[in-house]
Amino acid sequence: MNSISRQNINRYSGLAIAFHWLLALMICISFGVGLYMTSLTFSPQRLKLYNWHKWAGITILALSAARLLWRLTHRAPVLPSNMPVWQRMASHVSHGALYILFFAVPLTGWAYSSAAGFPIVWLGLVPLPDLVEKNRDLAELLKPYHWIAAYSLAVVVVIHIAAALKHHFIDRDTILLRMIPPSKRA
Repeated sequence: MNSISRQNINRYSGLAIAFHWLLALMICISFGVGLYMTSLTFSPQRLKLYNWHKWAGITILALSAARLLWRLTHRAPVLPSNMPVWQRMASHVSHGALYILFFAVPLTGWAYSSAAGFPIVWLGLVPLPDLVEKNRDLAELLKPYHWIAAYSLAVVVVIHIAAALKHHFIDRDTILLRMIPPSKRA
């Protein structure tokens, strides 16, 4: 790091950091469960995982909405002045893509589930309205869009992680540290 004290880093707020890491964890786990559950034969375990995946998707959708509201009312830390223009643009484009996909993935899954005739009851307690009417043809049309959105999100997340690691280990700047909670140690 360029002789910058860890305490002097222009960081995201504590709530922004919490949103980031909670959503990162939930999205990665949900993606892994989604891959695994589709490989299973019809069984109680598969049904349980599908329900869990739907619950996670709705939770991710709600947290994404809260995160977006927070982000719209709170400025992000300023990017380093020495960052090349193309990297600034790439940062804005990739963050925009992440936000779009945070909504596209669960909404296409919810619409697919509705069209397939499988209502979502969040956590087994709260029945959610169908986004579309039951329609098998529509379900078949929507299914690949959920997959495309999910895989697109996975690709953008990998690029996001690679960029953060590049900034930390190669550029040796504070980009990654802005999203790490400050250490209590001096």
